[in-house]
Amino acid sequence: MTATEVTQTNPAVPRYLSGDGAGIREFLDKFDVFLFDCDGVLWSGDHLFPGTNETLELLRSRGKQVVFVTNNSTKSRADYKKKLESLGIPASTEEIFSSSYSASIYISRILNLPPTKPKVFVLGETGIEQELRSESVPFIGGTDPAYRRDITPEDYKRIAAGDSSLIDPEVGVVLVGLDFHINYFKLALAFHYVRRGAVFLATNIDSTLPNSGTLFPGAGSMSAPLIMMLGREPVSLGKPNQAMMDAIEGKFKFDRSRACMVGDRANTDIRFGLEGKLGGTLGVLTGVSSKEDFESGEVRPAAYLDKLSDLLDSQ
Repeated sequence: MTATEVTQTNPAVPRYLSGDGAGIREFLDKFDVFLFDCDGVLWSGDHLFPGTNETLELLRSRGKQVVFVTNNSTKSRADYKKKLESLGIPASTEEIFSSSYSASIYISRILNLPPTKPKVFVLGETGIEQELRSESVPFIGGTDPAYRRDITPEDYKRIAAGDSSLIDPEVGVVLVGLDFHINYFKLALAFHYVRRGAVFLATNIDSTLPNSGTLFPGAGSMSAPLIMMLGREPVSLGKPNQAMMDAIEGKFKFDRSRACMVGDRANTDIRFGLEGKLGGTLGVLTGVSSKEDFESGEVRPAAYLDKLSDLLDSQ
């Protein structure tokens, strides 16, 4: 987004809605669809923010469509459904759109890989693997224990020689998500696959993620070493990439002018809504971005709240 675009789409000062019942009612009436980020908005880690369930129930009771849009690639849509339900939030798999699902759709339906290079080398967790399987995309790496080890002197020689028992000649994509077992061996393989022509993709490029009231390394931290090695960025299939917005719109068939993105992070969630030309953006202060970020940053929401449950003041 350019400086001119920010000036045109961002308010000079976002509207602060907490405690303003009439303002909240006016804001909610503008939209039929609410796209919700999850971590930092509905919960942090395994802690559900108070009033989340009641807030979602309120929106549903007013006929609003709710879509859960997450950059968390470690969980599949089925996993997210289980998590939502375990927290008392009723949801269907079809209401969930994750970055791992977005990446799988992109690989299977858009990339048009050559028949000789159909495989994906995964740096990531089981959520990516489940979604790749759902699209019948073959892959290696991921949670395979064979890749969770130190590199050896022999590995260097085999990688350099392109030994097909270690460097699979059928790999056409390197897909990087959040990987809790990242190591030098995986990075070396990913680097050489891309050098040999594999497409470099990321589920998302979030630098951090909120958990247990603080921040931890995000999926973008997994891509960062490869970006440094390769001197170029991956194509990202999560927020704020608009390929994800196009896929969401294509699936749910909504009017963007009547849709609102709700998130805690200005540079991903709010930018996603602004660049997607949604009718509104709503920030919450329970995750990454601060009040100062929302009010004075380059990317600002139309409105913001202290916490999501403040929407209950509209009753």
